Amino acid sequence: MQHELIARARDWLSDDPDPDTRRELTDLIEAGAGDELAARFAGTLQFGTAGLRAELGAGPMRMNRAVVIRAAAGLASYLNRQHPRPGQDTRPAGGRPGPGLVVIGYDARHRSADFARDTAAVMVGAGLRAVLLPRPLPTPVLAFAIRHLGAVAGVEVTASHNPPRDNGYKVYLGDGVAGTASRGGSQIVPPADAEIAAEIAAVAGVHAVPRPDAGWEIAGEDVVEAYLERAASVLTEGSPRAVRVVYTPLHGVGRQTLTAAFARAGFPAPTVVAEQAEPDPDFTTVAFPNPEEPGAMDLAFATARAAGADAACDLVIANDPDADRCAVAVPAPEEPAGWRMLRGDEVGALLAAHLVRTGRAGQGSQSATDTTFATTIVSSSLLSRIAATAGVPYAETLTGFKWLARVDGVRYAYEEALGYCVDPAGVRDKDGITAALLVAELAAGLRAEGRTLVELLDELALAHGLHATDQLSVRVEDLSVIAAAMERLRAQPPTDLAGLPVTSAQDLSQGTEALPPTDGLRYHLAGDADSGVESARVIVRPSGTEPKLKCYLEVVLPVAAPDALPAARARAREVLAAVKRDLAAAAGI
Repeated sequence: MQHELIARARDWLSDDPDPDTRRELTDLIEAGAGDELAARFAGTLQFGTAGLRAELGAGPMRMNRAVVIRAAAGLASYLNRQHPRPGQDTRPAGGRPGPGLVVIGYDARHRSADFARDTAAVMVGAGLRAVLLPRPLPTPVLAFAIRHLGAVAGVEVTASHNPPRDNGYKVYLGDGVAGTASRGGSQIVPPADAEIAAEIAAVAGVHAVPRPDAGWEIAGEDVVEAYLERAASVLTEGSPRAVRVVYTPLHGVGRQTLTAAFARAGFPAPTVVAEQAEPDPDFTTVAFPNPEEPGAMDLAFATARAAGADAACDLVIANDPDADRCAVAVPAPEEPAGWRMLRGDEVGALLAAHLVRTGRAGQGSQSATDTTFATTIVSSSLLSRIAATAGVPYAETLTGFKWLARVDGVRYAYEEALGYCVDPAGVRDKDGITAALLVAELAAGLRAEGRTLVELLDELALAHGLHATDQLSVRVEDLSVIAAAMERLRAQPPTDLAGLPVTSAQDLSQGTEALPPTDGLRYHLAGDADSGVESARVIVRPSGTEPKLKCYLEVVLPVAAPDALPAARARAREVLAAVKRDLAAAAGI
């Protein structure tokens, strides 16, 4: 077995075009690092929730130039097999379709620019037309550019909020490819992912892939300008703009785009967290560059506190490193930091209520018939109640915007992991820039009325019931821990959690009438008057982007009057804590 492993490693080594990873792999072979080699050659990276994503390094289970070149070659082959031939954007003399356009974006992580250039070279070598975005930019700009430029596909090189040692590769398809009409600019889903994977597997070797030294184009800044112009259109003309914001891009690529968007929209310039303002692939001030992680927002809160009473801030806003997510915090004098992070479900509900209130719930998408509000099965059910009260269609999908973007007639979509799509006609993906604009508009409007985001959340709880959410997230080194937990829950599903009876237990790997199969479990729990709980729900699934088991919890409590809210929130915390405890025991984690 060791001999076979070394042989596979040497075969890979002979085909690796990168001297750095060749040297790394050579050292591992010479050191006889069997466990490490086994991990790197345990298979090949597969498209997950957000495309390919892994630690940088040599081998087929790591992100490196060899993996990227193979992925690009497989994508190019897939695009060239489409009928009719993609590329309706370019028509040379004679009226025949020209080569399909692939637009490529990248963030500021280690090797991102290299991977983007390799992708461009492969596309040109395959007879396609490649356009690189002009510099490291937010992922939403790439998603916008696909539709704006009429591309048949797009690639974004990013690992989003993952640790510094990771990178990734997201693939989007344009209109007219694999049934994507009217849904172009969305990330790939089955069967396209499997078909592209088959093309990747058929690549004979990296050295057999044509990669010219030139031939691709560099997009101009006009693409960014077009994105900014489109971003400003999410706001209501004449709405208040007086709001004071502290902003952090968390060492990512969002600062220039967000501050330009705020200026164009007429908002005061945000105060940018100086220590995190510039792109830094090592993310030196945070343990994890994810605003949801403990400590990630500490510098932003410190900046907000330092503003002082004369320039007190209304909001703290953060983007993750590729700026497709948006985190929001509000003043909270009772909290040790003086600020409280809003959950993604809270921001999702606030934006939905804002769209309804401003009369924009039925605008801004493909046509006047695009009115659907959508979220994922792991997000709060509050959106369904807001939609029902407003008379707006509602839909639920599997986790990830690759699914949300494909909802027929979608007008607004969000997921609890801080992702919001407020303009699906412009960006058919989550967009942390336009979401920040809409949050700022909402906060400014409430400020003009002497109200706050927290007060609006209270109003939503009174109108629709208190929807309290929490998460049990377990990060592992050994992925078998996650598999064992899922197997245990399938073999012995819980009959009650926190004293609430489980009324239904669904194994989502079997699929449902509304959902394709996925590795997940869903439990619905009944409440009663004695417990003070109306209902509860639990979803358990392995993360598609990180080595985590994630459990999403929601409890719904009726609230009769404003003075009952504190007790309802306290009761919700008790129930959620008990559900966490019982679920962890049932899963053996």
